[in-house]
Amino acid sequence: MEEGHQLRQVRIEKLEQLRQLGVEPYPYAFESDSRTSELIGKFEDFQEPDKGPRHRIAGRIRSFRGKGKVAFAHIDDGYGLLQLYVRKEEVGEDPYKMVKLLDLGDFIGVEGHMFRTRTGEITLHVKSIVLLAKSLRPLPVVKEKVVDGEKVVFDEVHDKELRYRQRYVDLVVNPEVKQVFRTRAAVIDRIRRFLNDREYLEVETPVLQPIYGGAAARPFTTHHNALDRKLYLRISNELYLKRLIVGGLNRVYEFSKDFRNEGIDRTHNPEFTMLEFYQAYADYHEMMDLVEDMLVDAAAAAAPGGNLVFGWRGHDIDLAKPWPRRSMLELIGERAGEEISLPLDKPRLAALCKKHGIEVEPGMSAGKLLDELFGELVEPHLINPTFVTDYPLETSPLAKRHRSKPGLTERFELIIGGAEIANAFSELNDPLDQRGRFEAQMQLRDEGDEEAQVLDDDYLRAMEYGLPPTGGVGIGIDRLVMLLTGMETIKDVILFPQLRGPLKKDV
Repeated sequence: MEEGHQLRQVRIEKLEQLRQLGVEPYPYAFESDSRTSELIGKFEDFQEPDKGPRHRIAGRIRSFRGKGKVAFAHIDDGYGLLQLYVRKEEVGEDPYKMVKLLDLGDFIGVEGHMFRTRTGEITLHVKSIVLLAKSLRPLPVVKEKVVDGEKVVFDEVHDKELRYRQRYVDLVVNPEVKQVFRTRAAVIDRIRRFLNDREYLEVETPVLQPIYGGAAARPFTTHHNALDRKLYLRISNELYLKRLIVGGLNRVYEFSKDFRNEGIDRTHNPEFTMLEFYQAYADYHEMMDLVEDMLVDAAAAAAPGGNLVFGWRGHDIDLAKPWPRRSMLELIGERAGEEISLPLDKPRLAALCKKHGIEVEPGMSAGKLLDELFGELVEPHLINPTFVTDYPLETSPLAKRHRSKPGLTERFELIIGGAEIANAFSELNDPLDQRGRFEAQMQLRDEGDEEAQVLDDDYLRAMEYGLPPTGGVGIGIDRLVMLLTGMETIKDVILFPQLRGPLKKDV
């Protein structure tokens, strides 16, 4: 900590020296006309390089070495590294005094022509240079070296605490992290185009809600001062999107930030991104087909070559269609070694949980016990994409009753790599049945289930105006990006994840 304080003080002293030289360390703008990747990719050797085209480029200094009247550096503009060659007699005496006060991490703007050094490295011969921002804190130094034709990285930044809390440092010193978030953006863009091409309308619904609903989770609460009213950060946007179906917007979707007051682990973050979409006159069979096509299409954004095999969690996961469709009760029965039948027998399910080492807490409903069995015995073993279908009525308060299997609903979850990626229903559109389901959920709350859903009178009012047959899907974007980028934890695909404990004291 003391060393960091001293280094920062040295840079502050250099800042003052720069100002004494008449150099403004934080100017307003610099007009670039090139990117490092383009300059290197399109480079052609000229017999007289100094007569070739001039280029302007800006970026952060990643390496610097100077001796006498000559200096070499590498600049990082976010698209790659480019070597710079700076000579005092060409840039001028005063600008070169500024060059001598530069540090790793400083931002500069340069202009010059391209040439190849004697060692073969493509380089910008600098004719003019300006300081764009003085860095007062030294970055962790990551060194690279080519060994037997392969790039070897030394002194990598592995400190997860540093990387997640100071993502800005992580992005600078670990270029592969930038690619994860570029892939994330590309996947979202691909999904958006997929839905737009099928005449879905992108909409926005409230984040602050007077009644939270649409999922089984505990909310974050807040208070609106002007209205003197308690509000909740949404745990889902489902009930608002279905209100829009009632209103005649027959195909709608939203990329929503949802908030759930729950634990943090490698697949859960209190703030996360969901895609939810709803289609009038469709059922869960049609939505399974749509999800399968959509995610195979989205995979092209992460693997443009058409490869559908992705390495994740120690497995090679094949996204090639078709994906199997299996009943939830059948899958649990196979793993538990005994048939699971309806109606659900709570004492028997509790005994089965205990048999397999699953903790049974007071107030757990039969549906909750079944969900625990599924999560422990089945989910971790579903590696390639699998649609798990036909969930019990008790665990699916917003899903339509199964048309041919009493006691079940028309619901599916998509499991990939042992993680839930999507959840979907043939949406319940009988308002009286929905009221009864909500009332049953409220009874579960009275019995101690804090995650049971609350009764939403306005949503029931909307349903009574008429909700057509509807298929609806929610897809966890963060987990999908984890799969498509091979990341092991949700923190690696969220730029600023929530972390346990306070920030470490800094200088």
